[in-house]
Formats: sequence, structure tokens, C-alpha cells
Amino acid sequence: MNEPPKNSPPGFRHLALRVRDMTRSRKFYQEVFDMQVVWEPDPENVYLSSGRDNLALHQIPPEELPGFQGQTGQFLDHFGWIVESPEKVKTLHETMELSATPIVKPLKTHRDGSVSFYITDPDENVIQILYEPHISPTP
Repeated sequence: MNEPPKNSPPGFRHLALRVRDMTRSRKFYQEVFDMQVVWEPDPENVYLSSGRDNLALHQIPPEELPGFQGQTGQFLDHFGWIVESPEKVKTLHETMELSATPIVKPLKTHRDGSVSFYITDPDENVIQILYEPHISPTP
């Protein structure tokens, strides 16, 4: 796991998600984004890190699951996973296609020079894989 830069700028570095199936969600974030467990206080909570970002997964309690299972909409529009280059976005897109990860918006080069595509995690949260020339780290 990479150590965060000493002069890491302030920004959106932590996200907490409620999940329906901890095992499935944990596996997804570990395999797709190479995140490592940094703390697991109990089976209902796990904290993962990429070395720069922190993701908390919280199991939805069984008594609350029925309220989530019938839900057809999503409160969270999407969140972004920043990568270092347009080539990395394209490589990840190919990897997601081969692994049958649901791609909900295709690979696109935007007018501002950013490159992205969108996938979903096991709970159908939408994730934008994104090279953004103003904030992506240089390789």
C-alpha cells in the first residue's frame, strides 16, 4: 500500500457507505481498487485504505434491510475514484469489461480533457473512474 504524500492537499479523502452484504462489498473494493484493511473493529464494520483515501463499510443491520431492498432510487449520485492518467482509465475500463463488472456509462473523453467511465459496486453505488487533469496525480 502506498503511503500518502506528506503534503497531501485537503480534499475528499474519506467516504462511508452502508452495505447490504459486507463480504461481497469488502471483496469488491479490495479486488477492484486494491484497498487494504486498516481496521476491522467487528464483522459489521471495516475500514479500507488505498494509502491516500479511506473507505468505511458499515453493514446495514438485518432489521433495516427490508427498507433498502425495495428501494428503486439512489440518494448518492456517484463518487469518483481519481487515477493518474487517461491510459490508466482505459486499462481499468478493459479490466472491468473482462471481469463483467457492470459498466453504467461508457468510456468517454470530456471537453475539459478528463477521461472517465462509470461502474457500480455490489450495492449499486455508482463510481466514476476518472482522470481529471487539474487534480489527478502525475505518474
